[in-house]
Amino acid sequence: MKIVNITEPGKFFNAVAKCGGRVELVTSEGDRLNLKSTLCQYIALTQMFQDCSIEVVELCLSDPEDFKKLDPYIVKK
Repeated sequence: MKIVNITEPGKFFNAVAKCGGRVELVTSEGDRLNLKSTLCQYIALTQMFQDCSIEVVELCLSDPEDFKKLDPYIVKK
C-alpha cells in the first residue's frame, strides 16, 4: 500500500514489533527497509518522515493480517 506519513511513529513501531510477518518500506528509488530493524527505523524516521516534502512510499507486508495492527498509524495515499 502507498503511504505518505506515519501519525504516531513510536506507537507505529511498537505495532511493527508485534507483527507476525515482514514489514518493509519501499522508497521511490527501490530501496527496501526492514522496519523490524532498529537501524532501518531510525533511517526511515530521520530521512523520510520528518521531511515535510516526502514522496509516497510503499509499505509491504508479508502477512496481510498485520495491516490491522498498523492501519491506525499510517496516512495512506
